[in-house]
Amino acid sequence: MGKFESPDFYAIDALLSEDDRNVRDTVRGFVDDNVMPVIEKHYEAGTFPTEIIPKLGELGVLGATLPEEYGCAGMNNVAYGLINQELERGDSGVRSFSSVQSALVMYPIYAYGSEEQKKKWLPKLASARAIGCFGLTEPDYGSNPAGMITRAVKDGKDWVLNGAKMWITNGNMSDVAVVWAKTGNSDDPKSIRGFLVEKGMPGYDVREQKHKASLRASVTSELFFADVRVPEENMFPKAEGLKGPLGCLTQARYGISWGAIGAGMACYDLARQYAAERIVFGKPLAGHQTTQHKLAHMLTELTKAQLLSWRLGKLKDEGKMTHFQVSMAKMNNVAIALDIARVAREILGANGISLEYHVIRHMCNLESVKTYEGTNDIHSLALGQAITGIPAYS
Repeated sequence: MGKFESPDFYAIDALLSEDDRNVRDTVRGFVDDNVMPVIEKHYEAGTFPTEIIPKLGELGVLGATLPEEYGCAGMNNVAYGLINQELERGDSGVRSFSSVQSALVMYPIYAYGSEEQKKKWLPKLASARAIGCFGLTEPDYGSNPAGMITRAVKDGKDWVLNGAKMWITNGNMSDVAVVWAKTGNSDDPKSIRGFLVEKGMPGYDVREQKHKASLRASVTSELFFADVRVPEENMFPKAEGLKGPLGCLTQARYGISWGAIGAGMACYDLARQYAAERIVFGKPLAGHQTTQHKLAHMLTELTKAQLLSWRLGKLKDEGKMTHFQVSMAKMNNVAIALDIARVAREILGANGISLEYHVIRHMCNLESVKTYEGTNDIHSLALGQAITGIPAYS
């Protein structure tokens, strides 16, 4: 038997439709041509490659599963997963941009918004003529969003918004923010509502968060609201309580489970190629037992992750997916991708810390991906609740 060079060890390609494969290959080509030549420079500089934003709109990957009547592509969820896989094969920051735009901004507008909100925003967001962000996490409330202190108080025909949000992807670039706040003076989580806060509204301020060692090629921001007057028509009419924002997070976590596979694939490919070419003690590094053990472990875990997300995508298309299943895929796939990145770094030795080889970039990015959209501990507790029927979050 000859060398097996593809990370598709179980012929998962055969489970994909021709359309799914075409979508994947198109996005892979886009990443090769538009992301890979510039990502090292942007990561080192701590900047996002804004030049790719209009191209992502032209590619049709933003809000890809939403209906064509709103300017979207109407794809199935497996195809959408493969989009995330290929974008993160380039960089987690690029996938994060697309994920936030698609799952955390366009999805809630479609699922919870009025017809006027959909018609105003979805075509612009799909084409990247507008950019959005999602404001849920606060400086003191991450894993417990019900504790948020951002408030919206009714005043005539407006809502007056006060508070702050933190760790917000795309914030500084955004034309609109999906912001979640408690209404009135109630601490009841059921009082949480969603608002579309538009760039330029008086009292709305955005500041970029710098000094990051991870997700450097991604814009991360803080949002501040000081008596921001938001018109009644900018409130989501179909979202009340935590069910609204948590529903958005389920969509995002689904995409992340696929994206992590892409980062893992990139690291595996680099490690395998490097090991084949690097000569150690008179033979290729790949010819040593310890290296083969590592490569076998990496490929096995990638294969398991691919099957997990593929099945999840089929369940989602059938309307049978649960958020507990999403928790398993997000938790598992990001953890194994980070493990693969770390092992790849070992295989590359000193070169493993060079941005030229990309592995350290993926490794640092995945440290953040493992934390955001629910830490591994939180997703483990979600699974524990599914198993026992007893919530144990506190």
